[in-house]
Amino acid sequence: MTVIASVFALVLLITTTRYGYHRDEMYFLAAGRRLDWGYPDQPPLTPALARLIATIDPDALWVLRLPAITAATFVVVCAGLMAKELGGGRGARALAAGAVASAAMVQAAGHLFGTTVFDLAAWSLICLLMLKLLRGADPRWWLAVGAVVGLGVQNKVLVVVPVGVLAVAVLLTSLRKVLATKYFAAACAIAALIAAPYLWWQAANGWPQWALSRAIAGGSSGTSDSPIMFVLLQFGLFGPLLVPLWGYGLWRLWHSRYRAFPIAYGLLFVLFLVAGGKAYYLGGMYPVLLAAGSVGLATALGDRGKRWAAAGSVIALNAAMSAVLFLPVLPVAQLPDSPVLAVNYDAGETIGWPRVVAQVAAARPPGAAILTANYGEAGAIERYGAEYDLPTPYSGHNAYWWWGPPPDTATTVLTVGIDRARLTGLCSVVEPAGVLDNGLGIDNDEQGEPLFVCREPVRPWSQVWPELRTLG
Repeated sequence: MTVIASVFALVLLITTTRYGYHRDEMYFLAAGRRLDWGYPDQPPLTPALARLIATIDPDALWVLRLPAITAATFVVVCAGLMAKELGGGRGARALAAGAVASAAMVQAAGHLFGTTVFDLAAWSLICLLMLKLLRGADPRWWLAVGAVVGLGVQNKVLVVVPVGVLAVAVLLTSLRKVLATKYFAAACAIAALIAAPYLWWQAANGWPQWALSRAIAGGSSGTSDSPIMFVLLQFGLFGPLLVPLWGYGLWRLWHSRYRAFPIAYGLLFVLFLVAGGKAYYLGGMYPVLLAAGSVGLATALGDRGKRWAAAGSVIALNAAMSAVLFLPVLPVAQLPDSPVLAVNYDAGETIGWPRVVAQVAAARPPGAAILTANYGEAGAIERYGAEYDLPTPYSGHNAYWWWGPPPDTATTVLTVGIDRARLTGLCSVVEPAGVLDNGLGIDNDEQGEPLFVCREPVRPWSQVWPELRTLG
């Protein structure tokens, strides 16, 4: 298990800088420069961590991604420990760790600095602790669960959904008595106390996170999924070759004292499907399913070397497929002719940002403010704009809207990614200034987006700003 986790971390480290920043990573850096108790689209923990990492080296992408690599490796280790908790020996632990390390979602999340990988790590640890509690371990482990849940909320509020559903699932089993302890109540109090600053910020600002969730459910995110895609992607999140293994684990858990986990999986599947959740929201359940399946598979393999070699080959093939699609393995020039961009949306969002900023700088009239359509464009300008003496950009997207509009004295504004039809209601004069082109034929969110010079605003920016707010 240790060797597998080490190799996994090394692969992520080697490939970490082959492309470039993801739009979300530059956004986290921007949010970290404006620390707050909360943001409209996220809690404060990840931006705060981005700020901390930036103090080490603000320009080193590999340094920024070290926490993500660590968190993803922790998920791999947790999978092995879950197999051990379920009664598996050394072989089962290795199978579980290897299966999770080979998973598309774990590799993809571990490659990028963002909330997803830390959410996955928090949920893996919660599952491990719950296995202990359901086995009859010291109830004081509940205190650790409460602390992890509280920290998890400060990273991504979504964690409260699987935690709540798992608690309901436990109530539906014969082991519901594990909840009947003062330590469970203490765990709830600890979680609430740690999460309180963020919840207070959300309440004070009208719960924008809820509005964002509705927008994502409506398809506003680049990774939003239709109901049919939500179902189909469950077979690809951890790789199609692992479906029999986690399906077997689901069956094994159902016929064990740990029935709460398959119940929780089923409830979460239905809940996210109906609510319009993204497919990866269910991803945190798969490590425990794979761990359970690995325990059963290891028993079936026995001491027959050829069977173990066959099982290892399947996991290795799954790992290779995941790496090609979700790690920056292929040269950038080969991406347009490969299936990577069609499968992995995020790959395209890590390419071309320095060129985008260079084009913005070339199109900007002297002294003009910059207004972007989304936080990715704004974050990129903050990251790379110093080379061109670009000012801090403005945007109505997510937290950037909270950070304020251009000054009312700004009579000339270069807009990035905003359609002309929208600008005619903002400025008396709208002049084309070019079109973004990454020069690589990569079809990402910025390719072909327009640049305009917006002159003579029809109203002060402070008055029009409420109309420019977008969440998604």
